[in-house]
Amino acid sequence: MRIYVYMHMRTTHYSLVAAAALALPGIAVAQSPLRLADALAEADRRAFGNRQAAANVASDRARAALPLKGILPSARVEGGFVRTTDPIGAFGTTLRQRAVTPAAFDPARLNDPAPVNNMTGGLVLEVPVFNADALTGWRAARSAANASAAMADWTTVTTRAMVVKAYYGAVLAQEKVAMLIQAQRAATAAVKQVESMVRQGLVTKADQLQANVRAGDVSAQLLSASNDAVTARAQLALLLGRTEPGTLLLPAQLPTDSAVREFAAPDTAGASAIAAGQRDDVRAAQLGASAALADRQRAAATMLPRVNGFARYDYNSPTTLYAGKPNWTVGVMGSWSLFGGGSELADVAGADARARGARAGEEAARANARVEADAATRLVTLTLQRLTLAAQAAAQSTEAHRLVEKRYAGGLATVAELLGAETAATGAALAHAAARFEVIDALAQYRKAVGADPGALARFDTLSPAASTGAAPAGATHEEPTR
Repeated sequence: MRIYVYMHMRTTHYSLVAAAALALPGIAVAQSPLRLADALAEADRRAFGNRQAAANVASDRARAALPLKGILPSARVEGGFVRTTDPIGAFGTTLRQRAVTPAAFDPARLNDPAPVNNMTGGLVLEVPVFNADALTGWRAARSAANASAAMADWTTVTTRAMVVKAYYGAVLAQEKVAMLIQAQRAATAAVKQVESMVRQGLVTKADQLQANVRAGDVSAQLLSASNDAVTARAQLALLLGRTEPGTLLLPAQLPTDSAVREFAAPDTAGASAIAAGQRDDVRAAQLGASAALADRQRAAATMLPRVNGFARYDYNSPTTLYAGKPNWTVGVMGSWSLFGGGSELADVAGADARARGARAGEEAARANARVEADAATRLVTLTLQRLTLAAQAAAQSTEAHRLVEKRYAGGLATVAELLGAETAATGAALAHAAARFEVIDALAQYRKAVGADPGALARFDTLSPAASTGAAPAGATHEEPTR
């Protein structure tokens, strides 16, 4: 009888695929799980950080066009109305309207003219000839806008790495719930059977208490894991840009060890070979330094002369806008501000300091990229080694549990030993799944660190159906209960 209880407990413990559906109540079985590729595409479009970065880029692009006012020609239309008794204004208005007669030179009318109306109209074209500060300012603004775009790209890459971690973190949390649901069922069944055996005098009250403790511990773990799974799905939904978590159906299990190792193989062979300059944050720092250098040139150019040309047509009529005989004017205007109270010198000094700071920031970004790439490379290797150890521990715990079961069936082991072996097997299986997740996260962080796309991990979506649900964890068994 004792053999049946614990073999049944053992054989149902890791039936994860069925338990995964129980871990997410209310989800239709026919619904397709969310693929990582779809999650990444949704985050690219809707993630809050990506949308904010895109808006900032659009704003910076628009701001970069402002200096073009001092580079490109401009045209405008003018119109107005004037009524005056000013002697000079009245005579000039009459002259502009080409209405001067000999009577207009009467000294009395010149000294005390009657009110004169004038409808003015003008067509004006302004042509910048030489504005060095506008040209260098435009270059600086354009480089700054490009730096903003590069930072937006870096935000996208960072978000994709976060989505990979959140996605598989939610899968791991779900897998943990599924494992603990089966462990709880087995522990509950064991408690009932031990209680029966106590009544029969086959085991002691201490055995019953130990079984109760084990069942309570599994229930507590399940409560915590269920809460973690809900939180993980909500965090994933938030990262995808969803204002409401809704229903997220995810794969039942993580990719298999072999799939993870196959993907990691290229990343562990000369991993740091990718140039750090490919990273978008490094590119943004380079463009920022170029923008700061151009801004320093702009500040110096404010002390140079400016030359601008213009041409205009003017209309003057006492009653109608754009009527009367027009007159035209063309010209070139030069100006040179020799001293503006020291503001130009202060602008140059400030721009020079900003350029030095930007150059230091570029060097820091390059150095940081190298350090992060090296650290990410080592982390991939480390997590792969830990995965190996975790897989070995899970296999050994499974075998140890099997041996203790046999000893218990022969009366050579206590209930405490059997429960301890069961606890160790469950813990090792959970640790094995967590180690697999750590490798996946390390791979995403590695690709981000070397300037590659973390979204390449969506290749796990293309695995065969059996592999896509994950392998049974170490310690799994599918044998029938033995009486």
